[in-house]
Amino acid sequence: MRRMGKSIISRSAERGLRMTGQRRVIAKVLEDADDHPDVEELHARASALDAGISIATVYRTVKLFEEAGLLERLEFGDGRARYEDAERDHHDHLIDMQTGEVIEFVDPEIEELQKRIAKRLGYKLKGHRLELYGVKEG
Repeated sequence: MRRMGKSIISRSAERGLRMTGQRRVIAKVLEDADDHPDVEELHARASALDAGISIATVYRTVKLFEEAGLLERLEFGDGRARYEDAERDHHDHLIDMQTGEVIEFVDPEIEELQKRIAKRLGYKLKGHRLELYGVKEG
């Protein structure tokens, strides 16, 4: 899914975060990711661009970005925290329990159903997160 608005770097500046060169590299890796990398994968990608980036720097930067609302932390039951840009277009996840593959999808019927359920219960839906877990048939 595509990012909706401004880059992580520009949103960091708006929030008053100091952007070092290494933080910029990590932000770029996050923005370019079309998957849901964990810290180890982020470190591998970032250190390919800047060999001086340590795993500790990635951990600190991810924590900083998460606390600033720039990143969303995802946990899919495999013991690894994964991350994606908090401003990506809305989508849900289907997790293949055999391979760990994470498939992003949007289904208008599911979106409408969730709104109807919230309304029936007396609420206006402001957001949600849906994760489906399955195995391939056949």
